[in-house]
Amino acid sequence: MKGTVVALSGGVGGAKLALGLSRVVDPSQLVVVANTGDDFVHLGLAVSPDVDTLVYTLAGLVDPERGWGRRDESWHFMDALERLGGDTWFRLGDADLAMHVERTRRLAAGERLTAVTADFARQLGVAARVLPMSDDPVRTRLQTGEGWMDFQEYFVRRRCEPRVHAVDYAGAGVAAPAPGLLEALRDPGLAAIVICPSNPLLSIGPILAVPGIREAIASRRAPAVAVSPLIGGAAVKGPTAKMMRELGGDATASEVAHGYAGLIDALVADPADAGLAYPPGLRVHSAPALMNSIEDRERLARAALAAAEAAGRNGPG
Repeated sequence: MKGTVVALSGGVGGAKLALGLSRVVDPSQLVVVANTGDDFVHLGLAVSPDVDTLVYTLAGLVDPERGWGRRDESWHFMDALERLGGDTWFRLGDADLAMHVERTRRLAAGERLTAVTADFARQLGVAARVLPMSDDPVRTRLQTGEGWMDFQEYFVRRRCEPRVHAVDYAGAGVAAPAPGLLEALRDPGLAAIVICPSNPLLSIGPILAVPGIREAIASRRAPAVAVSPLIGGAAVKGPTAKMMRELGGDATASEVAHGYAGLIDALVADPADAGLAYPPGLRVHSAPALMNSIEDRERLARAALAAAEAAGRNGPG
């Protein structure tokens, strides 16, 4: 595929597809828009989990077992902190700490998250452009049976156990898209928009909540395709299916497609989800969605781009 590809992504699942995309297109023509609704301050440090997962994955540094953090990590800092009675529910590896410390220093000095992220990616040899959705703070919060919780409190400390009644993207209404983001979506050379198989509520929702981003995708000239994060009604990782049910929906690829109504021309779904009632006119392409190997990631990336190309040839769905 010739031209720029813009991918919207959360953490682990989205990063896997982003890596596949970077290996089947010219990586210098790939722009990955990262969710920052998960960002928070921990131990006085500015932590950007999805941004870092994308950078580590594209740099070949990610821990292959966990799917996040750095490979060959050590934990001396957390062990020492625990002995002091410190807060260790969110674990930061020794090598990973460098990213958070340097980001915190540079943000405090007045740099923007977009510039800091671009420099980190360059220093680590990432050819693709990793673009935070906004330089302004947006924080995903969840209304649960125990009250409102910040995302990391729900996701990490409570391991997604509380029942979710509502989702809010605090600050999104007054946030601005990161510099260059809208320009990438409106680029005459844009070949495709890909919504990665990330949680639609927790990872893609915050991106779309930033004013101007949803509108730019809705008015796209290039075809847009989403890859379902569900396989046979179950999530490979994370609380996607659980949350969709708790919020009154069905945990299906069809429900994902309906949630992206007006934003996509095609959907890539696992063969396990063939035969569902998809939105009228939406082109649904079947491809194995489980990404255990690098070959799986490349294969799914090619399927997503092929779906976008088919939609582009045939016109809007």
